Formats: sequence, structure tokens, C-alpha cells
Amino acid sequence: MHTSFFETQQIRLVQAPMAGSQNNVLAAAVFKAGGLGSIPAAMLSAEQLHAELTAFQMAIAADANIKNWGSFLPVNVNFFCHTPPASQPDKESAWRVKLTSAYQSHGIDPLTVGSGPGRAPFSQESLTLMGQFKPAVVSFHFGLPKAEWVQQLKAWGIQIWSSATTVQEAQWLEQHGADAIIAQGLEAGGHRGMFLTEDLSTQVGTLSLLPQIVKAVRLPVIAAGGISSSAAVSAAKALGASAVQVGTAFLTSHEATTSKLHRQALMTDAARHTSLTNLFSGRPARGIVNKFMQDFGPLNPDAPDFPLATAALAPLRAAAEAKGVADYSPLWSGQNASDCQALPAADIAHKLLQGWS
Repeated sequence: MHTSFFETQQIRLVQAPMAGSQNNVLAAAVFKAGGLGSIPAAMLSAEQLHAELTAFQMAIAADANIKNWGSFLPVNVNFFCHTPPASQPDKESAWRVKLTSAYQSHGIDPLTVGSGPGRAPFSQESLTLMGQFKPAVVSFHFGLPKAEWVQQLKAWGIQIWSSATTVQEAQWLEQHGADAIIAQGLEAGGHRGMFLTEDLSTQVGTLSLLPQIVKAVRLPVIAAGGISSSAAVSAAKALGASAVQVGTAFLTSHEATTSKLHRQALMTDAARHTSLTNLFSGRPARGIVNKFMQDFGPLNPDAPDFPLATAALAPLRAAAEAKGVADYSPLWSGQNASDCQALPAADIAHKLLQGWS
């Protein structure tokens, strides 16, 4: 198996990109601890992403590990590559009508609630920025962007990674230019990376998915989902992973920007109950069950398509959080938050990496 990138850079731990709960500070801390940090770009403008990458560059400027990376910025920049849906004014309007009682309970006039997308896909502007900064890795969720953009990234020597939730998706990614596969098990928090199917019955756990993908492709495979301890890292290694990707365990790190309400939920018994839900964005994503998910379903066919569902929730989330409750907040979490601790990211990384030795 070709694992030269992981062997050459001695990367065995990747911090999962977590939009809304982190920035360059966490990515830099994980890099300094011997892992590969990630910067999520789906909710950032080009100007904001430029600022994040510049700040990361400055934060690691004095680190001795930089010399091993040559001209590449030692970070993973993650993008969504969905196809934005056509405008859905009727569906968005009908969804806001269904939320009327919730709006009224928080003193919100439904007629003042806006609409529109909450996340943007990889674009020509994104490509130009990647050419300027040359990150070592550009990773994608929901497949890959157009072929010419993938070819340009590869021509610059940038590693292309993407998430696969099934063997078929892993094989598709291999055929379309990916350099490594992120095997995203059903346990993983946040958005499912599924892109060849919308059938949730195809989704399986990490320890079932990982060996199947390792067997089906010739590329390095990164295990993701439910990995929050050194023992889990060892299990992934034993099943053929070239590295692990960890998100939930870093959500309560000192460097994460996770909200106080989200942190509290992750470190209580509430985190034992998670579900896939499309309520917050329009696409299945795993989070801790809260009032909104209980009242509306976790998966509701009336929610606008991804990412249009986000707008209707924004005022409700803001109003509830102002009252100190997370009833309408997306509390993204994997199925195993039991190892979440309020620690420096370096301590969390070092504990995890003990499982690889």
C-alpha cells in the first residue's frame, strides 16, 4: 500500500475540521503536538479563510517541524463540494410556517425570518486561494469538486482527501483522483459525507467500514468516527488505517471555540443520546438530541434542502442561547463523547497518539 505521505510526514492523527467550533488556533495546537490540524472553510468567506490561513502560518512560524514540509503549509483545509440547490421559496416559507409556534414562544415574528444558504461549496475563488497558500492537504466532504479543479490541486502537489461512508464511495473517490480516503463511520459527529446515495441504511460503523475500504482500495485510509481514546486508535491501526481523524474529543479542548452550552452538553449524560438529523442544515448530521429534534422529528422531510434549512433556525437559536438554553442549537457530537475533557489540545493529541506506538 502506498502510504508515503503518512510515513514521510509521520502523520497518524488528523484533527477533524469542525466548522463553528474551531479556528486556526486549534489547528496550530494539534500541529505543534505532532498531528495534522484542519481548518474548516465551508462557512467562511474567501477573506475570512485568507485571514485564518495567515494566522495559522504565523502561529507555527517558529515550530521546528515546519522544515519537514518544504514549501507546503502543514494544514488540512476542508471544503464542502455540494451542488447548491435551486431556490426553494415555497418550501422555505412552508417550513417557517411549521416553526410558527416556536417563533412565537421566543417573541420572533416569522415574517422577519430570512432565507438563503448557510454554507458554500468549493469554488474558483477557493482554488485560487489554495494556490496562494499551498496547504499540504485539501480535503472534501460530499465527494469531489469538478475534475479540472482536482487536477490543478494535484499539479501543485497538494494531497486530495475526501470522506467515504460506503465502499462504493471509496472506490469512486479512488477513481476520481483522491490520494487518501477518510472512512467515516456511522458514529462520527457532524455531517455525513455520503454523496452517492441518500439511503441512511447504507451507513455502517467505523470498525465495520474501515477494513472493507482498506480491502477495496489501494489508497491510504484514515479512520474517522468514535475514536476518542488511545485504545480506539490502536484498534484502527490494527484494522489497516494509515491514520485516524478525531473530532469530538477536541470539542472540549481549551483551544476550541465550542460554545459554553455545547461544551456542557458534551460533558454530561446528554451526550449519550445522539441522532442523525436534517433539521439544522437540510442534510443528515449527528448531534446530541435536544428539544428541536424531539419536537420535529430528527429527520423531517419538510426541512428545506441542504444548506437552505439553516436560515430558519438562526433567530430561534440566537433567542434560545440568549436565555441559556440549547433547544435550537446544533450540538454536533459523535456517539462517543465519554472521553471529552477540558484539556489543552496538545494533551488530548498526545494521549491519542499513545495508541499508535
